Amino acid sequence: MVTRRDFLKSSAIAALSLSAGLQATDTLADDKPARGGSLIWGVETEPTTLNPHLNGQAKAKLILRNAYECLLARSPDGGYVPWLAKEYTVSEDGRTYTFNLRDDVSFSDGEKFDAAAVVTNFQKLREPLYSGSISAGHVSHISEAIALDPHTVVLKLNDVYAPFLDGATSIEIISPRSFSSSQLKAGGPDIAGTGPFILDRYVKGQEIRFIRNAAYNWAPGNAGHQGPAYLDEVVYRFLPESAVRTGALTSGQVHVIEGISGNDAALFRDNPDFTYQSALNTGTPYTLYLNVTNTPTSDVKIRKAFLAAIDVERIIQSVYRGERKRAWGVLTPADTDFYDKSIEGSYGFDIDLAKRLLDEAGWTSRDGDGFRTKVGKRLTIEIVQSQATLRDQRDVLLEAVQAQARQNAGIDVVLRYVDSGTYANRQNDGQYGIIPNSTTTQENGLTLYFHYLPREKGGSINYSRTVAPEISAWLAEAASTLDVKKRFEIYSALQRFALREQGLGLPLYVPEDQIAASAEVKGIGFRPFKRLPENVYDVWFQRQA
Repeated sequence: MVTRRDFLKSSAIAALSLSAGLQATDTLADDKPARGGSLIWGVETEPTTLNPHLNGQAKAKLILRNAYECLLARSPDGGYVPWLAKEYTVSEDGRTYTFNLRDDVSFSDGEKFDAAAVVTNFQKLREPLYSGSISAGHVSHISEAIALDPHTVVLKLNDVYAPFLDGATSIEIISPRSFSSSQLKAGGPDIAGTGPFILDRYVKGQEIRFIRNAAYNWAPGNAGHQGPAYLDEVVYRFLPESAVRTGALTSGQVHVIEGISGNDAALFRDNPDFTYQSALNTGTPYTLYLNVTNTPTSDVKIRKAFLAAIDVERIIQSVYRGERKRAWGVLTPADTDFYDKSIEGSYGFDIDLAKRLLDEAGWTSRDGDGFRTKVGKRLTIEIVQSQATLRDQRDVLLEAVQAQARQNAGIDVVLRYVDSGTYANRQNDGQYGIIPNSTTTQENGLTLYFHYLPREKGGSINYSRTVAPEISAWLAEAASTLDVKKRFEIYSALQRFALREQGLGLPLYVPEDQIAASAEVKGIGFRPFKRLPENVYDVWFQRQA
């Protein structure tokens, strides 16, 4: 027996007025989309790679989504919408997924999009030499990928894996020819996708340019229109400083920016010259993950004392001026199926508890600078933060954590901001006390597997390095059931154990995205469900009268 999931064909995302300054061509009536024009968007983060398979940065999705697409899109309630696949079925035993593909799609390099191309993508992602730790993730559950006919793909799993559809349908499909390109790892114009725009030019450290794909006619079922994009091109300029992005928009140098600081939000909100919108992300909060394999955070009392020493509420309010939401759980509130609100207020700031735990752990003496010591050694915890994800005033946030750890508990927090290579080395060898991280593209609890499974079993971002058998057992049980209520209960138990009992992480704030634009830009919005900024497929300029 095969069960068919009905696709939810949601209406177009409401076009939100955002501003621009370039003239558009082929202007229609003022209230109708106009074709033509070049949009300039100031972005906070430069992609570490332009290969969509290998780039794990949520911020890069805004850029790469213009050129690379997935089998299914998402509806606001978490359902699935036709895209490169017209429909899908799941076998009764939950181990076989069948996708019926569109027959009118082509890659930008001229190759035909078909079942063989999809199978090639899944097979390559299972190869560690290509995808690295990704090969141990959801694709590792595939026992066989079959092109049943030119337009039918069958993915057979080794076992029931409840998050599989969420993971598989978030994979961007690239042309088979791309895998033989010298640009494969770094990405570039040779890595062809099926998107409404084609990657044209990349100037490292400055900008990336996409041009309209004139042949495009296969937008997802919830897009605002069908056919080619309205814009001729879009240029993303890399402007890592918030104040620079804000100044570029207010001075007319760019048309759109994302990543607006709490101090700057008031410049655009309720300002008729601009539009401003924000959305909480799904996934995991920006969390300080404490390493259980390295001293001193290998001691659970130290970890729990650290959690109790930090007044997160006060810090978030001070740094973000009320523009960010304090986090509590292992998932964000945007993950409506699995966020357990009962965790809120059940642990947190308690100076007396922090002091008592540190005393019990033997850190009772103080040095001349007021830091706690034991047998002459200072209580020092090193936070290793990747420069690639140092955004959204996170440097200021970490400095506030550092100050409170010293003031409230006598803990010496050392901040290390490192390049991607050093970060990867530190992550692999476990030589750190804390690694901060958030994920904003994995929903429906999928990110928990990457964060909490042992590293060799798919925990590619298991920064706490936990191998607790309780957690692995819970994740295995949750993966084996399609019962959403049961999965919620399991994830809730995992959350209480990880945060309250083991102190594996300190959630700080819920990541969100913000978009501000000049008032002539229309059609900008967020991706349904995941709530990341959408690509510019539906964006157009409204010429002033």
